[in-house]
Amino acid sequence: MGDPLQDTISTVQDVDWTPEINTSPNVHQLRKLLYRRMMVGVNDGRFFAGSFNCIDKQGNIILQDALEYRPVRRSSPSPYEQRCLGLILIPASCQTSCHVEASLEEQLSSLSIAPQESTQFQEDNNNI
Repeated sequence: MGDPLQDTISTVQDVDWTPEINTSPNVHQLRKLLYRRMMVGVNDGRFFAGSFNCIDKQGNIILQDALEYRPVRRSSPSPYEQRCLGLILIPASCQTSCHVEASLEEQLSSLSIAPQESTQFQEDNNNI
């Protein structure tokens, strides 16, 4: 008869702890953006620049090492005032724009005339 503790340990080691991976095209595209520099504009005129860390199902964005840029009075020589914030959550209801830092090659490769799903559908129909 085997050692019950050893049997439990081997059973725990056999469990796959990795989360179920969603392979939808949208999730794949968002994963490519993780940890890139992102600038998000909000409806009161401010914008935030930071490292894209997370987005939830509701569209709320989390930026890490974020800087806030807010408009200042006309008497100031600079049109914006900067403030370090750290980790922030920007609610989807406040977002007006979102820009991700990317090279020219990446920007051009992201452009397509036909959506990928319809291209795949056409290829499948040609094989019939």
